[in-house]
Amino acid sequence: MSKMMKILAAVLAVSMITGVAGCAAKSNGTKDPKVLVMGTNAEFPPFEFLDGGAIVGVDAEIMAAIAKEMGIKLEISNMAFDSLPTALANEQIDVIAAGFSVDADREETMDFSTPYYTASQTIIVLKDSPIATADDLKDKVIGVQSGTTGSWAAEDYTAVENIKGFANGMLAVEALKNGQVDAVIIDNNPATVYGEQNADTLKLLEGQFADEDYAFAVAKGNTVLLNKINDALAKIKADGTFDEIISKYVK
Repeated sequence: MSKMMKILAAVLAVSMITGVAGCAAKSNGTKDPKVLVMGTNAEFPPFEFLDGGAIVGVDAEIMAAIAKEMGIKLEISNMAFDSLPTALANEQIDVIAAGFSVDADREETMDFSTPYYTASQTIIVLKDSPIATADDLKDKVIGVQSGTTGSWAAEDYTAVENIKGFANGMLAVEALKNGQVDAVIIDNNPATVYGEQNADTLKLLEGQFADEDYAFAVAKGNTVLLNKINDALAKIKADGTFDEIISKYVK
């Protein structure tokens, strides 16, 4: 069995826990967990999404490979994106892996691994929309996924009451198609997926925002786990596993 097949098998064997993982993840602080509980929102393709009941995608496979290097079991807790920081602080999960951008405000309450992917925000509009740049978003109604950096970016262009938060990007896109919002701001990779799925009705405005770094987040001060994640991440980058995973999902 190839290395990639082994990793995929590990992902498909992961226990998907809907909601909060509970006592299984009581291992934060400075402890070294025997079970690594990953918190995510499996509605963010290609980084995490559901496939036949299993959570798959870039983050799921990278964390499966990291857990394997650490010699421990991986469990995945699927929850609302904006509940992830609270779940981490309450020791209900051990690590956030959810296309999660490094941000100064987030760094006040959590610690980040070595960044592993660079992304940026993209604007999605209807094909016949007059919106052509981010500057055209002034005073417009903008759909976002709640709790994301896209929602914060929207605040630079329109009033808070004009920002409509949704549980996931797909719902925001549906609101755009139904005329409930004028534009959607979301990370470039899921934007590409949604654009391809709605090529006849939507267009993407790319290159309007600064780049962001994705990283894995652990509880503030959990240096034992953070160091182990960083060490394992470096190993799977060195042996080619990381690049195989990225190339599988990101075209």
